[in-house]
Amino acid sequence: MVKKNIDKPDETRKFEKGKIDITNVGDTPIGRGVFEPGWKWSSHVKPIVGGESCQVTHTMYVISGRMHVRMDDGSEQEFGPGDTGIVPPGHDAWVLGNENFVAVDFTGGKTYAKK
Repeated sequence: MVKKNIDKPDETRKFEKGKIDITNVGDTPIGRGVFEPGWKWSSHVKPIVGGESCQVTHTMYVISGRMHVRMDDGSEQEFGPGDTGIVPPGHDAWVLGNENFVAVDFTGGKTYAKK
């Protein structure tokens, strides 16, 4: 049995207008992302990791705020409080409105925003 508290993360990756706290639960990194108003992947994380779009799969639960996601194929989706979802590789995303977007990511923590 393993128990950890996300408020005491094993690692925090900070970037302009956001951060992701990583808690390693056994072999599984679970991330809590906090993205501020004005955050956009292509502006704030792309300079760290490179590439034309985010290549991480996110399996998430949204706690607060709103985020818009546009896939490389042009399909789009908006996520808000209480939503769960899977966002496959090949996307850009940005915060909507003036509230922080906070979500728990069960699959992207291993590599997200990692140099």
